[in-house]
Amino acid sequence: MSKIAHPHDRFLKILLSDPERAACLLRERLPVEISELLSDELPELVGGSFVDQELQEYLTDRLFRVKTIHGQEAFLYALIDNKSYSDQFVAWQLLRYMVRSLEQWERENPKWKRLPAIVPLVVYHGEDKWRIPNNFLALVDAPTGWRPYLLDFKFSLFDLGHVEDHRLSKQPHLRAWLLAAKYATRDGKQLEIKDFLVEVLTEVPADDFMLIMRYVVETYKNYDEKDVREIIRRVRPEEEEKMMSKFAQSVIENTNPKWTQMVLQKGEARILTRQMQRRFGNLPDWAKEKIASAEPPSLEEWSLRIFDAQSLDDVFSDKV
Repeated sequence: MSKIAHPHDRFLKILLSDPERAACLLRERLPVEISELLSDELPELVGGSFVDQELQEYLTDRLFRVKTIHGQEAFLYALIDNKSYSDQFVAWQLLRYMVRSLEQWERENPKWKRLPAIVPLVVYHGEDKWRIPNNFLALVDAPTGWRPYLLDFKFSLFDLGHVEDHRLSKQPHLRAWLLAAKYATRDGKQLEIKDFLVEVLTEVPADDFMLIMRYVVETYKNYDEKDVREIIRRVRPEEEEKMMSKFAQSVIENTNPKWTQMVLQKGEARILTRQMQRRFGNLPDWAKEKIASAEPPSLEEWSLRIFDAQSLDDVFSDKV
């Protein structure tokens, strides 16, 4: 699985693992004739994934057990598509995954008389607009007159990238999650929505803020350290240093070149400072400033000089 897929997969699973967020998203994005018949009980997340292993880089899924207002058990199956383009075979994938989920239900209910309903929802996270028909029969090559006798179903579609920012959700706490996800794959727009991102982040709990900002650090290629610090400072200034410290490892593991270069450079500077303190004792301010502002080649050269240098001047000397 590619590095970039990991943060998308993790973030979207966390988003839909919270019963209240999941309930809100499902009620807002499923057809009204389905959502109006759902009971007030929060959906129950069914563990596991039904996606083929080779496709888990691009697809994330969540299965929810729900009750109708008439007391019937049903399932809502959400498939999140992380590809940058709409997949013409998504209905085929949905069919296979829904059958797998029903087979799992059958093993748990061997004496069943009738199957529970299962309603599919596709959340599309890609950059291009979704252009594929949202019914299974569009994939089948058969005479028109056969259609009444062939298997068919429709799926609801939430094309995340083509919903206006203010309309992503009526609930502020969910809107923040969806906004962050929407622009993670739209590098050219990330700086433009920074002020609105700050606005919606002020309405989320502290734990949500940490998770969303970690995702932003990992996926927003046009945000550097300055941008991230600005957002944290405007939303939760008291958390700035603690959060930046926690993000460091995530940044190193990510492919964002701006962040990777910056964090690795700071790490080398910290190591060099500790080495010099062991060799020469407490460092004067001018030495600390010189290390903090140095480029990686200089840091590497100075770290090699420590072992033979007799003084700080020997380490930093341009005459060596």
